[in-house]
Amino acid sequence: MARVKKGMNAHKRHKKVLKQAKGFYGAKHSTFKAANPAVMRALRSAYIGRKLKKREYRKIWIARINAGARQNGISYSKLIDGLKKSGIDINRKMLAEIAIHNEADFAKLCETAKAAQAK
Repeated sequence: MARVKKGMNAHKRHKKVLKQAKGFYGAKHSTFKAANPAVMRALRSAYIGRKLKKREYRKIWIARINAGARQNGISYSKLIDGLKKSGIDINRKMLAEIAIHNEADFAKLCETAKAAQAK
């Protein structure tokens, strides 16, 4: 049986990591030993960043809804509670868009929530 050497596989793996490290500063873009931990860290940070992005967007939507709600004389929590009680099922992204771009409709939603809160 012929002897199997791992040089070709290692070369492929090194090339793959160096390709991912393109644009990194210093030796991190040209030497495998420096690039490998930098690439692993970058991939880990990218994974975490995708999760954080969702949190950040939700925070932004809530801030926008709260600002619009307060202009109509109701707090964010009472608005959400009132909408749920009145059976209006709308997500925060769409609610934030309505608050920014269509203030008249948002005011109607606020009034509906206020009426449901009063009951």
